[in-house]
Amino acid sequence: MRVFACDHHDVPLPPGHRFPMEKYRRLRHALVDAGLLRPDEITPVDPGPLEPLLAVHDPAYVAALVEGTLPEAALRRIGLPWSKAFVARARASASATLAATAAALTHGFAGNLSGGTHHAHRDFGSGYCAFNDLAVAARWLLDHGHAGRVLIFDVDVHQGDGTAALMAGEPRVFTASVHGARNFPFRKVEGDLDVDLPDGTEDVAYLAAVRDALARSLATARPDFVLVQGGVDPLDADRLGRLSVSAAGLHARDLHILSTLRAAGLPVVYTLGGGYAEPISATLEAHLGTYRAALQVFG
Repeated sequence: MRVFACDHHDVPLPPGHRFPMEKYRRLRHALVDAGLLRPDEITPVDPGPLEPLLAVHDPAYVAALVEGTLPEAALRRIGLPWSKAFVARARASASATLAATAAALTHGFAGNLSGGTHHAHRDFGSGYCAFNDLAVAARWLLDHGHAGRVLIFDVDVHQGDGTAALMAGEPRVFTASVHGARNFPFRKVEGDLDVDLPDGTEDVAYLAAVRDALARSLATARPDFVLVQGGVDPLDADRLGRLSVSAAGLHARDLHILSTLRAAGLPVVYTLGGGYAEPISATLEAHLGTYRAALQVFG
């Protein structure tokens, strides 16, 4: 299995900041400790060139973020303070999704142990997302002739507003999002398919919604490649999720998505997405469930 990881986790955060940066480092070790991945199956990725980012983001925004001249209000909207480490991590995360995308073209499946930064728009970041790795990868696939049509299938509890906005003028990319109706972002951006779920949605209704959305997306989009934002924040233990999906339900979700895509002969990349349970061990176990599903389907 090919999995890529951003090793830049040393982002300084203010005291009391609740973004769970630790989950990225801990997940990498947990996957190895659980016997799901060998250490040599996880490839560290450093920040790559800016060109792929500039293909979807405003050059002035990219320059300001990289150089540290972004206004304070814009940084507050992202939700993380500026530092060189923060910029390096954001760039490396997008590079890891690009690396996974290239690997999936050959191997059928690849994962990124970060990424899924679906709230980043063309000229601003939001919700812990600085660069939109999903849009960057979709643009790369199209521009380099690796795919004619791309599906971005987002099952994070938060709607992929940035992805929908960035891909709105691109008919070859189909954006689908299954998310909490009353959760962030509170001003949604209409994608090609949006499924709004009420607070407290449990396994049966959630899985039915995901299955239906995936079937409709595949029938309409007819993709050559699928990017999945596999956030585990629909988990009942998640402090930001507002849904009531069990860890078993999330595993069943990922198993259905992956088995459906493999049966269709489609290469797929899974990005990590959100997960904010306390203790963080519940989030880690849910992410492990994603890779258990990937091993069941792809071996």
